[in-house]
Parts: sequence; C-alpha cells; structure tokens
Amino acid sequence: MLTGAYVARPSPLHRIPAGPKLAALAGGCTALLLVRTLPGVVVGLAAVVVLYAVGRIRPVEAWVQVRPLRWFMAVLLVVQLLITDVGTAVSLTSRIVLAVALAGLVTLTTRTTDLMAAMERGLGPLRRVGVDPVRVSLMMSLLIRSVPVVTGIAQRVRDAQRARGQERSIRAFAVPLVVGVLRYADTLGEALQARGMDD
Repeated sequence: MLTGAYVARPSPLHRIPAGPKLAALAGGCTALLLVRTLPGVVVGLAAVVVLYAVGRIRPVEAWVQVRPLRWFMAVLLVVQLLITDVGTAVSLTSRIVLAVALAGLVTLTTRTTDLMAAMERGLGPLRRVGVDPVRVSLMMSLLIRSVPVVTGIAQRVRDAQRARGQERSIRAFAVPLVVGVLRYADTLGEALQARGMDD
C-alpha cells in the first residue's frame, strides 16, 4: 500500500469503493498470516495475480510495488534459512511480499483522497477516546506519499555509489541516505508548521 500511485483504468477493482477495499485488504492480509504451507502460498500468489489482472495493472507496475523489498527479503530469507527449514523460510518471505503486493494493488486502484476519507469514516467512533481521525488520516497520507520519495533518495545514493566505485560500502550508502531522509523530514515539518499543524 505504501509504494503505489493511483493508475486510472476502467476496471472492476477501480469501481469498488475505498472502504470495502480496505476491509478486503485487512481480510486478505489476515488470511496470509494464517497460511503455513507452500501450497497455500501458491494459492495466495495465484489470487494476487488474478486480482492484478482484473485491475488491469501491467506487470511492470506490479513489480514496482514489491521491488523495494527485494534486498530486505533476501536478507530475511537467509536469516530464516539459518534458523528454520526451507519450506517455512520461503513461506514467510513469500507471504510478506504478497501482503505488500495486495496493499500496492489497493493504492494503484484507489485514489489517495478516497482512501483517506474512508479511513476517517472508519476511525470516526474513536473520537470518543480522543483519537482525531483527520490527523490519523493525514499521517497515513504523508506516509504513503513519503515512501516513493525515500525510495528515490535511496536510488540516487546508490547511483552515486556506483559512480564512485563504492558499491560494497555500507557507510557510503547509509550516511547519505539518512542525511537525505532527514532533510526531507525537515522540509515536510516546515510545510506542516506553515499550515498551523505543528501541535
């Protein structure tokens, strides 16, 4: 859900309101958590592929949703292989990727404003316990919009590493990335403060 950007297409998924889609996403992710076998993961993969096809999402657009996870998933898979069996390791990493793919599908087929409006309505009853649905919705909106920005910063840092011949240096990647993200956070904070949302 955090890597997607709305793609306007005439598909059945695009016509479904944001609320039911968020509820279906929660149900789908819960179902993935309950899967423990490789055949179950295969069924989940088939379902995700069918849903992307129904939503008329191109393969390259689908790949963008999970591409940022590739290195994290590789490390996680290696760690899991060291502490458990192959089937469990593959199942765990695959389920995480499928959950992210499902979330990405929701954001690809739903406008961000519709998602935030649905979230505000869903959180409405929590006003009684001091939760401000508008602020929570704004926070989620900023989070969704920030992920592509951070990914872009990471890609620029990686390109600069390659240009300097320092592809294997963790420090050469981590330090500029942190600095870039902090600068972006400062800019975002100043924009929110200018709009009176600094409390």
